Amino acid sequence: MTNSRGRARFGVLVPFTNTNLEPDMTLLRPDGVSMHFARMGGYDQDKVPDADQMHGLGAADLDESLHLLQGVRPDVILYGCTSATLTHGPVFDRGLSERIKATSGAQTVTAAGALVHALTTLGVGRIGFASPYVPAINDMAVGFLAQMGVETLIRAEVDSDLDNYGQGELDPQAVFDLGLAANHPEADAIVLSCTDMRSVEIIAHLEQAVGKPVITSNQAMAFRAMQLAGIGEALPGFGQLLERERL
Repeated sequence: MTNSRGRARFGVLVPFTNTNLEPDMTLLRPDGVSMHFARMGGYDQDKVPDADQMHGLGAADLDESLHLLQGVRPDVILYGCTSATLTHGPVFDRGLSERIKATSGAQTVTAAGALVHALTTLGVGRIGFASPYVPAINDMAVGFLAQMGVETLIRAEVDSDLDNYGQGELDPQAVFDLGLAANHPEADAIVLSCTDMRSVEIIAHLEQAVGKPVITSNQAMAFRAMQLAGIGEALPGFGQLLERERL
C-alpha cells in the first residue's frame, strides 16, 4: 500500500478528551508512516465515563469526524476508543469497523477488535485484565472477551471512579502497578485496556517483571494497522507483540 508521500497514512479517531492516544501513536509510528487525527464526541466530558456514557460514544454519529479525516485519504483508519465498543459487544464492534471501511474506503481497526486480534496472534487464551474503567464496564469487557474465546482469570481496577481526565492522568508508575496487580500465574498475558491510559510507556518494563506478553489498546491498534498497511518489520521497545515480524 503506497501513497504520494511515505509508506502509508494512518487516520485516527480520538475521543475529544483523550490526551494520550496521539502521543502513544507518535511513539509507535513506523518509519514512513504519517499520523492524522480527528476528534469525536458523543459523551459528556464532565461526567464519569460509565457504561451509559461509553455506550453513547460508540453509538454516536461519526459522519463529520470521518469526513474531516477522509480529507487526508488515509490508508488505515483507527477507531481509538476501546470501551465504546466493549459496551456494545463483538457484533457491534465488527459492524462499526465495516461501516467505517464502507464509508471511507480505508482499512479499519477498532481498539477492541485489535486487542482480540493481538491475543489471537499470540495464541493467548487466558489473561489478567487491567483498566481505569468503572467496574460495570470491566464486567462488559470481560464478557466481550469471553465471547471471543478469551478467559479472564483476574482483573485489576482503580480504587475510585475516574473521570475522563483522571483516566489519562494516571502516571506510568500507577499504570505499571495496576498491570502488576493483574498478573496471575496461569494467565498467558496481561491486557491493559484503554486508549487514554499511559500503558505504552511501561510495556517492556512490565513484560520483564511478569515474564509474559503485555497487550495494550494502542499497541494492539498499531500492530493491526501495520499489518493492514503491509508494514512487516519488527518495532522494538514496545513489547513482544510488536517485536515480531508481521508478514
